Amino acid sequence: MQDTDTNIGFKPLYAQVKDQLIRRLVDGTWQPGTNIPSEQDLARELKVSQGTVRKALDAMTAESLLVRQQGRGTFVAEPEDARILFQFFRLTSDDKRDEDSFPDSRLLCSSQEPASREEAEALAIAPNDPVWRIERVRLMAGSSVIAETITIPSAIYPGFGQLSEIPNNIYRLYSTRWGITIAKADEKLKAILCDERDSAALGCGVGEPLLLITRIARDLEGKAVELRTSRCLTGAMHYTVSLP
Repeated sequence: MQDTDTNIGFKPLYAQVKDQLIRRLVDGTWQPGTNIPSEQDLARELKVSQGTVRKALDAMTAESLLVRQQGRGTFVAEPEDARILFQFFRLTSDDKRDEDSFPDSRLLCSSQEPASREEAEALAIAPNDPVWRIERVRLMAGSSVIAETITIPSAIYPGFGQLSEIPNNIYRLYSTRWGITIAKADEKLKAILCDERDSAALGCGVGEPLLLITRIARDLEGKAVELRTSRCLTGAMHYTVSLP
């Protein structure tokens, strides 16, 4: 691999190196928690400069795929790492009491059903393909604040129905049981009114305003692996995001 950071095939060299390193996460060569080789060793292996490798690792660290630990090296991020959790949780208490806490979950039900047209489109599967739907309520400081529906394709989560429980940190479950790492997500926000179902789950009145967050979560290769709709009470919460 010729060592230059100019565009080669319309893609900078560090981005090509990053793609090669991400492939090691996808194929399981680098497992969660693994201490990866040094920049110098990777540069020697890939026949590029150490600076090019550093740029690739910086990009992966910024995406929370890797974690640098002072004096220890660089590690593959584990799904329970706080940086991973909060990368995909954007609701914060107005008074900041809960800004460092992750919400608990109360499972309402889970069932296998044919995919609706909207689910199929979001997950790039055929209409009526089997999916698992998980309904749960998220709690902050003991109060119900989010009614959540998670939809996942049955084909890529074999054996999901045999689980004895569905943990609060479901992204960690995806990683440890099926080797699926959530790397990025696309979200849409919309104001809606609470219906009877969410009224019962959240303990609020029918017609109360909610924030609807629709998220398509993607794996390391950009494949849609989860559709999630969250209907959020925002009387004491707000959605926050940092822009570049």
